Amino acid sequence: MSMPKVLLIYTGGTIGMVADARSGALQAVNLDHLEEQVPELLRMGVALETVTFGRPIDSSDMHPEHWVRIASIIGERYSEFDGFVVLHGSDTMAYTASALSFLLAGLSKPVILTGSQLPLGAIRTDGKENLLTAIEIAAARENGMPIVGEVAVYFEYSLYRGNRTVKVHAERFEAFRSPNWPVLAEAGTHIRYDRSALLPSRQGPLQVHGGMGNGVGVVSLFPGIRAEAVQAQLADRGLQAAVLQTFGSGNGPTDRDFLDVLRGACERGIVLVNVTQCVGGRVEQGRYQTSRALVEMGVVSGQDLTTEAAITKLMFLLGQGVAGGELAQRMAIPLCGEMASA
Repeated sequence: MSMPKVLLIYTGGTIGMVADARSGALQAVNLDHLEEQVPELLRMGVALETVTFGRPIDSSDMHPEHWVRIASIIGERYSEFDGFVVLHGSDTMAYTASALSFLLAGLSKPVILTGSQLPLGAIRTDGKENLLTAIEIAAARENGMPIVGEVAVYFEYSLYRGNRTVKVHAERFEAFRSPNWPVLAEAGTHIRYDRSALLPSRQGPLQVHGGMGNGVGVVSLFPGIRAEAVQAQLADRGLQAAVLQTFGSGNGPTDRDFLDVLRGACERGIVLVNVTQCVGGRVEQGRYQTSRALVEMGVVSGQDLTTEAAITKLMFLLGQGVAGGELAQRMAIPLCGEMASA
């Protein structure tokens, strides 16, 4: 049996940094000599190749063009490798994982995003275990087929569906959760996969989409929010869609001025998608009086979408030329496991 091949794509982030022995200043790891920092790589039985962004970026500077670039790299090298690992800063990892899940249509190989809370060279780093296990998952096959055939996030012993993932802590090693979908795998003495949670194997060629629309906004509700403030957010001439972060199961204020602002946006053709501010659970528009008006004006229920998935799905569909009523219809249909079926 031939040695599995994994492509390591370094975009930036803490995991790719080491401290200078004298100054203590952080500097990027030379991935061509990564085994000097992680000698265990030499014993993994995986043929590893690396690609680095010309200038590694902090994940806070991640932009939709970078998502397209990562997807393009995977598409160009897809036939050469059994799996892919993307090293990424943790702050916007859930956005990138969600975006890649939409851009890589028909994906049947693992694309595993990982990173760390501490630099790779730190004494207590979580980066080494995250890196090694992500590579092992990317290389894992059963009966000649990849075990994981989707975009996923691996962090601190758990593998999550990428477009179901949210970052929940700024400091803990357990930085991510998948509140509305089971963990895909847990790593202990063995890596145990939940086969029922994984996407079914997909047949056919990979289709890499290019382009992400940028006419997307986010309106986060809070008690006492002024209608004028919402109006200002929705008045952007380039705005084509907006995510409403509402209370509980999709509820919002019932005062007339606020609802008139939303109704006016819908009448101008702006697609509004309702997602809950809660970490877990789903939107059930119309269940309470406080969301019935949203149903009547045509606000789309985001069901159990995360905010990250809702934003990137809108960007993806806009980038494919989908808009208006068709955009609203497509947002309610699962594309790659990002939401439950209606």
